[in-house]
Amino acid sequence: MSAHEDPWPIELSGVTESIVTTHGPNDRWNVAALGLFSEHEQKAHRVTARTWGRTRTWRNFHARGEGYLQFTRDPLDFVEAACSIREEDTPILDTADAWVHVSVESVDAGTNGETEWEQWELSPIESSVERRVVPTINRGYYAIVEATIAASRLDVPEYDTDKLRERIAYFERVVDRCGSEREQTAWTRFEELIEWQ
Repeated sequence: MSAHEDPWPIELSGVTESIVTTHGPNDRWNVAALGLFSEHEQKAHRVTARTWGRTRTWRNFHARGEGYLQFTRDPLDFVEAACSIREEDTPILDTADAWVHVSVESVDAGTNGETEWEQWELSPIESSVERRVVPTINRGYYAIVEATIAASRLDVPEYDTDKLRERIAYFERVVDRCGSEREQTAWTRFEELIEWQ
């Protein structure tokens, strides 16, 4: 599909969860989850994101100064992006409903407890809408997203591990009750990747 006219193909507000692919030193594309923070000030649209620790995304942002943000409804892709090391030959996932090629610039850095973080401003270069969909609400999908966020904090001293495990157990019940077959498959993969019990 040809590049979309609007540099941001979707309306961003608050925190939007995305998948980012960044080009690594092995000439493959690393796949990771990335939360996008959107600010609207005086008609200016500013989008930022934080990387936590010295991850592959952090390394590739520094080395390449760019990446591809992708918006997908696929829970399995989200689990693998958030909880595993996944690499692809090309930057765009088959399940992406839309994507944005962005340049990145480091605008702030610091520490939270023992964890280093860096904040990046993301500027669109080009974008594409691959498919237009009618939005639906599936609690199983959102439970999976929340479970991956809780799992990412299990080994962080600033968070209560027991409370995080309780949250993940709750999300497991939500996926079991409300999730489609794809969410069930994604939860099975989550259990393979994360030791949380």
